[in-house]
Amino acid sequence: MKERLNDTTYARTTKLLIANVEYVLVSAGWGDENFRRLPCSLKILAENAARRSPGSLNAFQSWLAGGGRTHAEIEFYPARVLMHDTTCVPALVDIAALRDAVVQRGGDPAIVNPQIPVDLVIDHSVMVDRAGSADAFLFNLDRDFERNAERYSFIRWAQQSLANFRVVPPATGILHQVNLEHLSEVVRVVPQLSGPPMLVPDTLVGTDSHTPMINALGILAWGVGGIEGEAAALGQPIALRVPEVVGIRLVNRLRAGVNATDLALTLTEVLRGVQVIEKIVEFFGPGITSLNVADRATVSNMAPEYGATSSLFPIDERTLEYLRLIGKSAHHVEIVEDYAKVQGLWHTPDHVPMFTEVVEFDLATVEPSLAGPKRPQDRVALSQVRDSFLSMLAAAPIEVKQPRSIVVPGQPYSVQDGAVLIASITSCTNTSNPALMIGAGLLARNARRNGLSVPPWVKTSLSPGSHVVSDYLLAAGLQAPLDELGFQLVGYGCMTCIGNSGQIDDELALLAQRDELVGTAVLSGNRNFEDRINPSVRAAYLGSPALVVAYALAGSVLINLATEPLSITTVGVPVYLADIWPTDEEIEEVFAEFVTPSVFRGRSGTVFAGPEAWQKILSDEGQTYKWREQSTYLRQPTYFDDVANSPVPRSNIYGARLLLLLGDSITTDHVSPAGAIPQHSLAGVYLAACGVAPTDFNQYSTRRGNHEVMLRGLFSNPRLRNELLPSNKSSIPQTLLQPEGDVLSVYEAALRYRERQTPLLIIAGSDYGGGSSRDWAAKGPALLGVRAVIAESFERIHRSNLIGMGVLPLQFLDGRKRDSLRLDGTESFDLLGLSQDLMPSQVVTLRIHRQTGAVEEIGLLLRAQTAMEVEYLRHGGLLPYVLRQLLELEPVHA
Repeated sequence: MKERLNDTTYARTTKLLIANVEYVLVSAGWGDENFRRLPCSLKILAENAARRSPGSLNAFQSWLAGGGRTHAEIEFYPARVLMHDTTCVPALVDIAALRDAVVQRGGDPAIVNPQIPVDLVIDHSVMVDRAGSADAFLFNLDRDFERNAERYSFIRWAQQSLANFRVVPPATGILHQVNLEHLSEVVRVVPQLSGPPMLVPDTLVGTDSHTPMINALGILAWGVGGIEGEAAALGQPIALRVPEVVGIRLVNRLRAGVNATDLALTLTEVLRGVQVIEKIVEFFGPGITSLNVADRATVSNMAPEYGATSSLFPIDERTLEYLRLIGKSAHHVEIVEDYAKVQGLWHTPDHVPMFTEVVEFDLATVEPSLAGPKRPQDRVALSQVRDSFLSMLAAAPIEVKQPRSIVVPGQPYSVQDGAVLIASITSCTNTSNPALMIGAGLLARNARRNGLSVPPWVKTSLSPGSHVVSDYLLAAGLQAPLDELGFQLVGYGCMTCIGNSGQIDDELALLAQRDELVGTAVLSGNRNFEDRINPSVRAAYLGSPALVVAYALAGSVLINLATEPLSITTVGVPVYLADIWPTDEEIEEVFAEFVTPSVFRGRSGTVFAGPEAWQKILSDEGQTYKWREQSTYLRQPTYFDDVANSPVPRSNIYGARLLLLLGDSITTDHVSPAGAIPQHSLAGVYLAACGVAPTDFNQYSTRRGNHEVMLRGLFSNPRLRNELLPSNKSSIPQTLLQPEGDVLSVYEAALRYRERQTPLLIIAGSDYGGGSSRDWAAKGPALLGVRAVIAESFERIHRSNLIGMGVLPLQFLDGRKRDSLRLDGTESFDLLGLSQDLMPSQVVTLRIHRQTGAVEEIGLLLRAQTAMEVEYLRHGGLLPYVLRQLLELEPVHA
């Protein structure tokens, strides 16, 4: 059995109590050897679960006995919650409505309060309205506060009304980079009611799917939906089966000229093939030491892209090196080292714990890469980008088999299909990595020395994840050449990566709208789903910041940057990418001189301050929020209108109709868009009727506090294909209203079904609900009357969100495909087996009534995996469950 820290170390850590002896080893009669066999991620979960219930360690014993697999459940209590504004504002709306519901039932609204620390980082609202100019940052900041003044005032109300709630204001940084540089502790010092404080691992959940970026520091975290995040904040545990853990053994090191982005994209491709959905990925092996924490963060950030619940790097000397770099005290660094070694969280290359599966990955095999043109897992080597675009063009429905050359009206230039219309250095994935950002700056410097410039059709932008990036680029003299190429600072936020890319040139946008031009985007982001980046680009490629600059210079993805010149100088000299690509030694020299602890310390005191515009915002006071009838941003939601004091027993579903029949890889972007609200969309028509000018429509993501807007935006992605209809000639996806067979918008059809009290189903293919964690992709269908989603497979976060809204996630059994049902939309459906007590992973019967009178039955797997998830379904969703739980704690007045 491990002993407590020896006298010397114990003194160094001011006699802080180590949590492992009392809670992990002694509990349940465990010995040291059992604990050593667990991977680091499960050691953290075991410590967390055992502090609440020592008997829960039996679940980990079951995992070990099962060779890394078990159905045993545990309850996870994260130490804190991380949110961004477009998920937090809906969560705050829910909390405000929850307080109203408590008051209406005679309770005290103060019982609705975060029980653990919640950090909100406002980074998802600012847009690239202006780019390529020195005043872009201030212009975009002013527009941000103009558009979002009401939302920000609401957040200020929450800030003064809620306990345990901190806000990182706009124009400060991207949440995951702020978390990495400022908020995380790795090991937390927890005060006790009596005796010395306790050391425990820092853990969290975040309402953004890229939360695992922080796992680069050895912190266990993952993304959840907004509903699950707010429940965790209100003190509810996260119930889960002890997950499978896939060990990734890293060997060798990256070759010269290959960077962390190339590695992340390659691992995304490889791990998608390994099938790590619902699993934790944990890295180990001798190759780990060649990756610094920033490189690890780039890899961990993309966990949702390769499908993992979480992706953990262990604590080692590189961890301590990074903590010193970002300005953590020597005392805290000692605490992290001591605790990690005592608790078995320190990486020891010769110790290999038990994993469910081990995959060996050779870092030396990685090559310069991008991913695209539609999915982050579709990695392409630099030499194959042109061919990948041509393949997409040949398969496009617009009958373009070869790139066209197009004269741009009113402009002195012409463009081809494949023209780069947007080139953006953006996103937490890469801007948190100083080596990658320095590489982009050096490439820009070398390009300017060769007299190169960016073609006029390319909209360029730079939106780093923190002020620290601007500080070291400026100090190193690298911001100036970026500025000269049009990569001026546009803001500190996600911006282009989440579709806040703003408008491109009107003539280019019109050509794209008419399908006379197939344009592309190249960005240093993490997602490139159809119609996400900008409605005027049909293809998008992910790449390192330096490759973003390179493609901006080239102006097209039709140039093979591996073999062809990316540009020609004014005197006719061809310049190749290899001519201007910075060496690893150059990058390291700049890093060593300009990326220092003083840079991080200089910004640590301003994280919660915000710009002057933030400090001037006024807000309401009081425990309950004063809803405004005329508001188009914040409306009191209807979730609690019909919530009874106890849950209504579930019953079988009869006479359901099929709202949509969808294909594979339907993302949350397809279900609930985040980008700009088009003028002629249903949401745009609604806002216009409310007196909102089209210039003030803003984005769907900023309107998530208004259910009327969000319901009209559901399933409105023009790239969404409903297989019930032969083709989608409308700009708004449509469906069939049965039994009439009328073709209506999805929203209008759902309203008609709701008037008839007809329950609805959605049937889809594989990987349903991938992408962002947005809970509106589940909230919206639930409010429209969708009772179940039946799919060939689900992405983890969306499956949880559906359960959180009381919608049944049902999966075909035995590899059955949706097209085997031969559906045309005229069918009606029953779901049987719901009237008795539900069980995790039980089989439900789908009965299909065909128009011919034939009846067919098939089995479906209920994808509720824990008793707690079943309980949420029994209550009609997580929010009614939380309301009833809160009212049990507060006496209700007669």
